[in-house]
Amino acid sequence: MKTEGTLLKMEAQQEDVVNYTLPVGNSKIYMNALIGSEISIKFKDEIYCIGCGAKTKKSYGQGYCYKCFITRPENEECILRPELCKAHEGIARDMEWARQHCLQEHFVYLAVSSGLKVGVTRSSQIPTRWIDQGAWKAIKLAQTPYRQLAGQIEVKLKEHLSDRTSWQRMLKNQVDTSIDLVEEKQYAYEILDDELKPYVIEDDTITEISYPVNNYPEKVKSINFDKTALASGVLKGIKGQYFIFDTGYVINIRRHNGYLVEISHK
Repeated sequence: MKTEGTLLKMEAQQEDVVNYTLPVGNSKIYMNALIGSEISIKFKDEIYCIGCGAKTKKSYGQGYCYKCFITRPENEECILRPELCKAHEGIARDMEWARQHCLQEHFVYLAVSSGLKVGVTRSSQIPTRWIDQGAWKAIKLAQTPYRQLAGQIEVKLKEHLSDRTSWQRMLKNQVDTSIDLVEEKQYAYEILDDELKPYVIEDDTITEISYPVNNYPEKVKSINFDKTALASGVLKGIKGQYFIFDTGYVINIRRHNGYLVEISHK
């Protein structure tokens, strides 16, 4: 079977094992059913902006043309650096968008994908954000009424904790299982400034996430469609936004938002 269209990041639904659906143009492919099967993803040498739909030679910010990258609210600097958000002061590229995305309840969280990391996300993006990062388990640390305040907490914690995920270790399932998230949450509380401590929540529920992976590779090498036009092999699993092939090659689907591809599978 062949499906052609532009890629978008996988939709993920948490159940006993994460269920993945891949949007390809106007179609959607249920990917869990293809694990263990031979699949091929061929890049057709065309990229379309996921913001305006225009054809672009290069993708910026995971799927945008340059114009959309520098003008659309989804690409403001505060998306990557929440502490720089000024929406609470009435300053944003698009205040209506900011009211829906920045001036909403946010959580600061601790997660384990390989090692411990701290992050920020809107409440509506839990657990999607954790799944996209390939987290094994996660806990909510603090709850804030808007994005910038959550960013302040994250900045303080980044003096002691990482805010990054090692994608190679995550995909090899090299996870530090000794990490106690409740203990780490208590440690995080203790190092916060007094004015930030009231936002820490009492809920110590730990969310654990299982991924549809038959075998984890010992070594991984990433495929980039800007350099290699074909990704193929037996699909051994999916974790985060990555396909894992039996060859040890992996491909980040979200990295290729807007890329026109042909997907073949038996």
